Amino acid sequence: MIERYARAEMAHIWSADTRFRIWFEIEAAAADAMAQVGAIPQEAARTIRERGGAATFDVERIDAIERETRHDVIAFLTHLAEIVGPDARFVHQGMTSSDVLDTAFAVQLTRATDLLISDVEALLAALRRRAMEHRTTPTIGRSHGIHAEPTTFGLKLAQAYAEFDRARTRLIAARAEVATCAISGAVGTFAHLDPRVEAHVAQQLGLAVEPISTQVIPRDRHAAYFATLAVVASSVERLATEVRHLQRTEVGEAEEAFGAGQKGSSAMPHKKNPVLSENLTGLARMVRAYALPAMENVALWHERDISHSSVERMIGPDATVTLDFALARLTAVVDGLVVKPERMAQNLAALGGLVHSQQLLLALTVAGMPREDAYRLVQGNAMRAHAGEGAFRDLIGTDPDIAARLSPEAIATAFDETAHLAHVDTIFARVFGEASHGDG
Repeated sequence: MIERYARAEMAHIWSADTRFRIWFEIEAAAADAMAQVGAIPQEAARTIRERGGAATFDVERIDAIERETRHDVIAFLTHLAEIVGPDARFVHQGMTSSDVLDTAFAVQLTRATDLLISDVEALLAALRRRAMEHRTTPTIGRSHGIHAEPTTFGLKLAQAYAEFDRARTRLIAARAEVATCAISGAVGTFAHLDPRVEAHVAQQLGLAVEPISTQVIPRDRHAAYFATLAVVASSVERLATEVRHLQRTEVGEAEEAFGAGQKGSSAMPHKKNPVLSENLTGLARMVRAYALPAMENVALWHERDISHSSVERMIGPDATVTLDFALARLTAVVDGLVVKPERMAQNLAALGGLVHSQQLLLALTVAGMPREDAYRLVQGNAMRAHAGEGAFRDLIGTDPDIAARLSPEAIATAFDETAHLAHVDTIFARVFGEASHGDG
């Protein structure tokens, strides 16, 4: 977790203070349940909760104990015993370290996911606002990076909105995937625990009971979770890449906001670079990179090993913190994006009407010309325009074979840009709902 790319609320979830507080809540809830089923004295459970609940855990003290014991959970329990006193002998009864570690990890991941879902919702709000603003702003659509046919800038943003709406759905599912609790003891058999203890802890922490654990929660859940984060990060990169392309000098249709006092280059004072979008591309690569080790964690030895532990200590904080930062940054990029309709209009007109070739092709076929003949005629004139022999619109107007089939009015209709935008409202209604017709 790098401070440069960490926001405070998400980073706090992964702090030592938060981790130890969650560990205590697990132990205290387990003690409460053990007291309810008669496994430990009621007074002991009360003392554990009251004294531990009022305490501030000494991270340095726990670290010092761990340096001696070389066991993080034992170090915490030793420090907790110093706080609780004699009744600490009833803490962790019948439990194993994975009960604490895996359940705490589930709590941290669910809290982190709640923030990520909130991040996506903020991004969706920004995308919706800007899409409505540019619903009918004409721009050129590109395939293979080459001018294709007209679209609107609002449709570009609506596409991103739909993608991140799916991301929100995936994150909700991923949260449910990892929101399970295991308090089942060594090898998961409840040999020294009442299953009601697990059910109580799960309820107290807002988790579901893991149906069957093998001392650890199955890691296919975590693999699916981090794979979801990787997909969301890929969506971040997709939109960031679009901004980078649009900001290129030769395109110039949109650009990141450039703040007062901002510098684009140490050498070239004229530069305004898409640095935020480039940064997002790099951050997305990192989040995707965390998915593979999560998948490799699935295959543990027998009922458990700890080969997954070191991995998750890194990818848990790093993936969620990085994606949280990236989503917030992308929202800022969308909010501040400088859109240039005039440049879009210039680029639309740059090829002298070539982008209307399909409308012309279809008009000829409707007029009775075989499609292959129509394609040959239109493409021939397009290639002449590409070669610099004249504007495409002019070449079409003087082609006798086309004139024999289409009137000047029909040719003019074929070059009408508005035909490409006839169903914008229909698409917006699909993406944003019927009410979107009156927005913006």
